[in-house]
Amino acid sequence: MKTRLFCIFFWALSFLEAQDGANLFASFCASCHGADGAGGAHAPSILENGRRRNTVDLPETIRNGIKEGGMPAFNFNDADLNALVSFIRATLFAPAADHPAAGDAKAGEAFFFGKGNCTSCHMVKGHGGTLGPDLTNIARERRLGQIEQALRRPETRTAPGYRPVTVRLQDGKTWSGIAKSESNYDLQMQGSDGELHVFSKSQIGQETHEPKSLMPAVKASEPEIHDLLAFLSRLTTETARSSNEALTPASTGIPFDRIVHPKSGDWPTYHGQLSGNRHSDLKQINTSNVDHLAPSWMFPIPKTTRLEVTPIVIDGIMYVTTANECWALDAKNGRQFWHYVRPLTRGVIGDAASAINRGVAVLHDKVFMVTDNAHIIALSRLTGELLWDTEMADYHRGYGATAAPLVVGNLVLSGTSGGDEGARGFIAAYDADTGAQEWRFQTIEGPRTWVGRAIEHGCVSAWMTGSYDPSTDLIFWATGNPCPDYNGDERKGDNLYANSVVALEPKTGKLRWYYQFTPHDLHDWDAAEPLLLVDATFKGKPRKLLLQGNRNGFFYVLDRTNGEFLLGEPFVKKMNWADGIDERGRPRTLPRATPTVEGVQVCPSVDGAANWFSSAYNSDTQLFYVMAHEACNIYTKSDAWWEPGKSFYGGATFFIISAGEVSQRFLRALDIQTGKLVWEIPEIGASGGWGGVLSTAGGLIFFCDDAGAYAAADAKSGKLLWHFYTNQPWYASPMTYAVDGKQFTAVSAGSAVISFALP
Repeated sequence: MKTRLFCIFFWALSFLEAQDGANLFASFCASCHGADGAGGAHAPSILENGRRRNTVDLPETIRNGIKEGGMPAFNFNDADLNALVSFIRATLFAPAADHPAAGDAKAGEAFFFGKGNCTSCHMVKGHGGTLGPDLTNIARERRLGQIEQALRRPETRTAPGYRPVTVRLQDGKTWSGIAKSESNYDLQMQGSDGELHVFSKSQIGQETHEPKSLMPAVKASEPEIHDLLAFLSRLTTETARSSNEALTPASTGIPFDRIVHPKSGDWPTYHGQLSGNRHSDLKQINTSNVDHLAPSWMFPIPKTTRLEVTPIVIDGIMYVTTANECWALDAKNGRQFWHYVRPLTRGVIGDAASAINRGVAVLHDKVFMVTDNAHIIALSRLTGELLWDTEMADYHRGYGATAAPLVVGNLVLSGTSGGDEGARGFIAAYDADTGAQEWRFQTIEGPRTWVGRAIEHGCVSAWMTGSYDPSTDLIFWATGNPCPDYNGDERKGDNLYANSVVALEPKTGKLRWYYQFTPHDLHDWDAAEPLLLVDATFKGKPRKLLLQGNRNGFFYVLDRTNGEFLLGEPFVKKMNWADGIDERGRPRTLPRATPTVEGVQVCPSVDGAANWFSSAYNSDTQLFYVMAHEACNIYTKSDAWWEPGKSFYGGATFFIISAGEVSQRFLRALDIQTGKLVWEIPEIGASGGWGGVLSTAGGLIFFCDDAGAYAAADAKSGKLLWHFYTNQPWYASPMTYAVDGKQFTAVSAGSAVISFALP
C-alpha cells in the first residue's frame, strides 16, 4: 500500500512539473519556436535539431542562449529550468512510440491494410506502395501530434520528396508523380508507375506542382481514427512484421534474368557480371579518344577516407556504400535520390572495425547490403527504407561483414569477415523476399584435415563476393586462410576448405567440388581473390574455365565443371616458398619458407602477390590482367593462443629494411594458355594502392596506379594512353556504365566517387 501511495505521489509531482514546463514553454519559447516546437516566425523548429543534439546540453543552452543564432539567455531558477527541460524532452522531443495513443491497435492495423486502403501509397515492412513515405518506423520518426495531424489535415505538411508534380515533355509525353529532388538543371521524380525518372529542364515543356499533398484526409469514423492512430503510434522496426514472416513476393523491378543478361550499359553486380570478370562490352570510350576523357561529376562520402566500394548501376541509378550507409544516385550527375544510414556498431573487431563496405546487390524491388556487425539487410530500391534485417552471425564472437552480396535466383548470398579473429567461416543463402536463411555451408571441413585444437577457432572466412555460372548452375566462392595464421603446429593437415575455391549447388548449398590452392597455409595467403569464369579454347579444346591470380603468386586455370587443374604458373618473380606445382595441382613447397620463432624471409609478402582487388580477362586479346605485387616479408611464429576480441595470428610479419629490397606493383597481362607475361606496366609511386583493373571492348585497360592517378592503357600492347591525378590512395576497383547512350567510367578515390566521360 505504501508503495502504491508513493507511486501516485511521484506521478502527481511529475504531472505538475510537466504542466509547469508546458506553461513556461508557452510563455517564453512558443512565440519564436511555435507552440509545438515545430518552428515559428522568429526561430526554426527545435524538433529535428533537438533530437540530433545531445539533450544533456539543453539546460546550458537555455541558460546561455545561442548568441550567433539570436537566441537570448534565460535566467530561470533551478526548479523552473528542470520543469522546462523535462517538458521539452518528454513531450516535444519524444517520438510517438514513447507514449502511444489509446485505442485498439489490432483494429487499426486491419483498417490500414484493408478498408483504409493506406497501402495503395504507403509501405510497411515491404507491403504497399511507394508514392507516400514508408511508415515502417513512423512511431520512432514522428511525434504523436504530427501523426494525428497527418491523418486529419494532410494538406498542412508535405513530406520532403513527396510533392506532387506533373510534367509535359517537349515530345508531348506527360508524366505524373512526386518530385524527389529538383534543381535549375533537372527534375528527379518518381512516376505513378513507381519508377524513378530524371528529366533535364531542356526536356520539360511544362511543369506543374500541386499545392497540396497527394494524401487525402482519412475518411473514417472517430473510433476508426483512434484505432488507426493507436496502430501507427506503435509502429516501429521492432513491432512491424518480422523479417522471416512470408511477404508477397516481388513481381516488379529488376528480375534475375536482367542480372544474368545485363542490358548494355548496366553494371548490376559487384564485378558487373556474375562471372566475376570485370570486362565490359562498352566501347564508346576507346583507344582513339580516351585521351579526351575528363571528370564528369563527383560524390563525396562524408566521414570516410577509405572507400572500398564498387558502384552498381542499373536503369540509370547508381548505388554506393560505406559501412552501414547506402546512397542511390543519379548516375548521370551524381545527385542523390535517397540515403540509408544506421550507426556504426561499437565492439566490432577485425576488418569490419575499419568501417569499410564494398557494395550492394540488386534484385526485384530491393537493394541488399551487409552491415559491420554481420547482418544482411534489404532496402527498398526506390526509397531506401529498410525492408528486412537478418543476423548472419553474432558479432560478439568476432564476426563482421564487408563484402557486396551475390544474388542467385531468388537467393542472396554472403559470407562474413573476421578471418583472422578466430570466427569460423561459412557461406549462407537467404530468401530475397523475407531474409530467412535457406542454407549454410561451413568452410571448415572437419577434423579429418585438421589435427589439433586450432579447429575450434580455425577462421577460413568467406569474406569476398563469389561468382555464379548459369550454364553449370554452380556458385563459386573463394575461402580465407586458417588460424593461427603463421603457426600450424595445432592444425596439422591440409586444413580444408581453407585457401580454396568451393563449387556449390545454389538451391541446397551442397558441395559439388573444391580445389585448394595452398594446402596447410602458413603465410595468410587466403584465396579471396576474384574468380573469373570464362569460356575459351584452351590447349586447342573449348573449355569452361575458372581463372585466378592467387595471393600465393601462382596464376591458375581450372576446369570449372569439375575442378580439374589445368595450369599453374608464377606471375611474380619474388617467390621462394615453392618451386612449382605438380601434376596433381599441389604446390611443391620448400622447407625454408616455414615461419620460425627467429623469423624467415618469405616471398610473396603477407599482402600477397595479388589480393581482393579486381582482375579481368578480355576475349579479344585472350589476356588475363592482374595487379601483381613483388614483395617479401619476415615471417615469425609464436605459441600465442586465441583470446576473445583479438586477432589469432600465432606470430607476426615484418617489412624487410635493406637497400636492396624494394616492394613494387605491376599491371601485368598474362597469356592464359601458358601463364607467361606478355606485357607489364611498373607502378611508380608511393601510394601503396589497392586498386584493381577494368577491361573494355574499346581496347582499354583502366587501372589505379601508385602515383594516385586513374589511368588507361592499350589492352593489346600495354601502352599508356591517359591518366588523371586524383591524388588519393586507392582502395577500390573501377567500373563502367552507360546512361542515355553515354558511357562513363567510375572509381572510388579516397573519400569520393568520381565519374568520367567524354566531352
